Amino acid sequence: MTSIEVTTPDSAGIDMEAEPPSIEAPVGHPKLPGIVEALKSVFDPEIPVNIYELGLIYKIDIDSENNVAVKMTLTAPGCPVAGEMPDQVRDAVAAVEGLGDVDVELVWEPTWNPSLMAETAKLQLGMF
Repeated sequence: MTSIEVTTPDSAGIDMEAEPPSIEAPVGHPKLPGIVEALKSVFDPEIPVNIYELGLIYKIDIDSENNVAVKMTLTAPGCPVAGEMPDQVRDAVAAVEGLGDVDVELVWEPTWNPSLMAETAKLQLGMF
């Protein structure tokens, strides 16, 4: 699976203000916008912002058979949804038409911090 850091808008029309500053994803892949929208449908239960714009998604890989691997974190290791969140993410992404298997891995490095949030999330939380 090949991926590159998302740093500029691509032809799929992804809103860069809603992009976390350092997510790795296959820019230009036709399935990426649907995956991003699916991720944006999952919200952190303690913060009224979706997990994608919060910067909890570190990496999205899509292989040649449209199998998807997602690496994500949580805002804190003691988060009460640590056991549930990866399943919620898997279910949301798996609902995207045309995808194969979806694997979600919970990682703790790098540690999440507010600098990983998209500008839109910071605005929603009044951090500007």
